[in-house]
Amino acid sequence: MKVALIYNENKIDPNDVINVFGMPTKEHYSKKAVERVARALEKGGHNVKVIEGDIHVIDELKEFMPKVVAGEKPGMVFNMAYGVQGQNRYTHVPAMMEMMGIPYIGSGPEGHAIVQDKVMTKIVLQKNKIPTPGFWVFRTPDDKFDDMIFPVIVKPKLESTSMGMEVVDNWPDLREAVRKQIEKFTQDILVEQFIPGREFAVGLLGNGPTIETLPIVEINLEGDPNKIQTKDDKVKKGGMDKICPAPLSDEKTEELRKLCKDAFYTLGLNDYTRVDIRMDKDENFYILELNSMASLGMGGSFFHAAKTAGYTYESLVNRILDVAAIRYFGHPITQSEQSPDTSKPLRVLTRTYLRGHLQGLKESLEDFVNLNTHVYNIDNVNELALMISRRLKHMGFEESIHKQYDIGDFHYFTNHTEKENDVLIVSHLDTHYGPHDLVHYREDDDRIYGSGIAESKGGLVVMLGALQSLRYAKRLKKIKCGILLTTDDSLGGRHSKTIVEEYSKSSRYVMGLKSASIDGGIITTCHGRSDYQVRFASSPGKNSIDLHGIIPVLSKKVLAIEKISKSEKDFRIRTTAVDSKGSHGHTPDFATLSLVSSYKTKKLGDELDKKIRNVMKKRESGMAKIDVEINKIHSRAPVEEEEADTKFYELVKEIADLLEIKIKPHAQIVSSDISNVPSELAALDGFGPIGHKYRSPNEFIVHDSIVERSSLLASVIYRCSKTE
Repeated sequence: MKVALIYNENKIDPNDVINVFGMPTKEHYSKKAVERVARALEKGGHNVKVIEGDIHVIDELKEFMPKVVAGEKPGMVFNMAYGVQGQNRYTHVPAMMEMMGIPYIGSGPEGHAIVQDKVMTKIVLQKNKIPTPGFWVFRTPDDKFDDMIFPVIVKPKLESTSMGMEVVDNWPDLREAVRKQIEKFTQDILVEQFIPGREFAVGLLGNGPTIETLPIVEINLEGDPNKIQTKDDKVKKGGMDKICPAPLSDEKTEELRKLCKDAFYTLGLNDYTRVDIRMDKDENFYILELNSMASLGMGGSFFHAAKTAGYTYESLVNRILDVAAIRYFGHPITQSEQSPDTSKPLRVLTRTYLRGHLQGLKESLEDFVNLNTHVYNIDNVNELALMISRRLKHMGFEESIHKQYDIGDFHYFTNHTEKENDVLIVSHLDTHYGPHDLVHYREDDDRIYGSGIAESKGGLVVMLGALQSLRYAKRLKKIKCGILLTTDDSLGGRHSKTIVEEYSKSSRYVMGLKSASIDGGIITTCHGRSDYQVRFASSPGKNSIDLHGIIPVLSKKVLAIEKISKSEKDFRIRTTAVDSKGSHGHTPDFATLSLVSSYKTKKLGDELDKKIRNVMKKRESGMAKIDVEINKIHSRAPVEEEEADTKFYELVKEIADLLEIKIKPHAQIVSSDISNVPSELAALDGFGPIGHKYRSPNEFIVHDSIVERSSLLASVIYRCSKTE
C-alpha cells in the first residue's frame, strides 16, 4: 500500500505558508523519529513517501496517492503532523484529508478539536459523568472565582506535552502564573483542581468493541503525591521513570481501563490515544486529559506500554496503520511481520534498507554534486570515478579502466566472470557545467538542487542504493551485472560510441541512469544529436573583410538557423558558441559557429543536415564572397522504440505496479548513451530519480524519489537476471 507520512518542521518557513499568522505549533517530531516510523512502515511492505505538512501538501498527495475511483488500490496517510500555526492545529491535516477523500490514521477533525481544547474536553467528560477535576477558565489575571480551592494547576487550554504547567497554592502566585501564560501562549488559561496522589498513562489502540488497552503505565513520582511531570521532564530527560504494568489491584485496573475507554468513545476519537489520569489518596480516578496524537517517541509512555505488551516498534507502527485500515476498509492491510531474513519479499527488504540508509546516500550525493566534473576537468572526473569505484569494489565488483587523454577515463565494472551480463547499467561522470557555473548541493522542501543532479549524479546514487540493497537482501551475487561509466556525454558521446556498443552486445538488458521525468517517465525513445562546427573566412585574394563582411553574415546565418526549428517539436537546432575576433583594431575576417541539432528520427536528422548546409552555404546578396567550411564533428543516432524495448518496458511496468510506483513511457529530447546500443537489444533509460530542468541553475531531483527509484531499479535488475 502507498502510505504518505505527513509531518511538520519545528519552525515555520515563510515559503511554506501564505502568511505567518497566529500561534505557531510548539510540537513536532524530530526528523530521526519521522525516519524511524517510515522505516517501520517500509518493513511492513509499504511504499512510503515522507511529506511536510505545509502549503504544498495537497500537490504532493495528488502526485503520490492512488485514485481509487480510477480502479487503483487505496492508499493511506500516516499523520504525524501537529499542524503549522493558528488554532486547532491538530485538525488541519485530517480536515484536508477529509476534503480530498484520503484515508488517514487517527482521530477526525471533530475529535482532535475537542481534546486539544482542554476546557471543552472537561465539559464533555462532566456532562457524561466521567470523573475529571474541577476547573476554572481565566481570560485575564484579574478574573475572580469565589469557589476556588487550592492547590490548583495552571496550564494553557490549547497546548499539550505539559507546556506551561505550574502548581500554585495561593491567589498572588496564581495571578502571576496566569499572567505569564497568557503573555506566552495568547490564549485562555485552564486552572484545574490539583489532585495529589499517583499518576498514570493509559494507551488505547483500536476502535469499537475491539479496542485494546495497553498495559497501564505509572509515572514514578518517587513517593511525592504533589509532584508533576513537566515538559522539561518529558523533553530534556526523556520523561520520568515509568512502572509498567502499574502496581494496581485487578479491580482497580479494570476500573481504570473501563474509564479510559468510556472517555475515548465519548470524545469520538479513533485508532489510538493516550489518557492521563491522577488517583487521589482514596483511590478515586480523575481523567486529566486525552492526547489524540499520542507520542510515538521511543521514550514515551505509549511505546513503553506497547513494548510491555509485546510489540516491537515496527509492529506497533504497522498495527496503528492496520487499526485505521480496518475502520475504513473492514480488514487489515499490513503484511504479517516476519523475522529479518531473506524470506521477506525483495521489495520489503530493499525499501527497509534504503529508508534506513537514506542519509548516507544523500551524503554521497552531496559529495558527487559538489565536485565540478566538467568534461575537460579531467582530475575531478577521475576523482568521481574513484569515489564510485571504492563503493562498487566493496560490493565485490572488479574494475577495468579504458584510458583516455583528452577527457576522463572510462570505467567498466562487473561482479562476475561470465561472458554475458544479465544487465548493463550505463551512465556518465562528466557534466557540461564550467568552473564558474557549478551550483552546490542544496535541499529545499522536497527537492534537492545541484549541478548534474538530475542528469547523472542522482542516477549514480540510485544505482549505488539499488546495488547495496540487493547485497543486503543477499541477491546481488545471483545477478550478472555490468556497469559502464563514460566521461563524454556532454560532448554527445563522441569518444564512447564504440565501447558502449561493444559492452551492450554482451548484455541482455541495458539501463541508463538519467533522471525520470517529473511524472515518473521511463525513457523509451530519445532524440539523436549532431554537432557541427562551421568556419567562415574571407576568400583568398580579397582584401580583409570589414564591418560589411563577416559580422552581418554571421548574424543572418544565426537568425536563419534559429528560424528553422522555431515552432518544431520533433527537431531543434541550437547555436552553442560563436568565435569571431579581429586583431590590431580591425574587424574580424574569420569566424567559427558551433551548432547542435537534435531530432526524433534518422530521417529528420538527414533532412535537418541538408537544411543546415543550405543555410550555411547560401551566399547573402550584396555581400562579399565568404568561404564556408562545414564540419559535422559527431552524430548520435536517435533511439526509436523497437519490439525488444516495448517488452522491456512492459516488464518494468509490471514491477512498478507491484511496487505502487507510477511510471509512463517518456520521449526525451536530450540524447543518451543508449543511442549507441544496437537497436535489436532491450534498452531503456530514465532509471534515475525523478528530476527536472537539465543543465540549468535550477536542476533538481525529488527527495523521496531516491528511495522509490532505487527500489524500482533493484527489483528490475533482479527480475532481468531471472528472465530468459
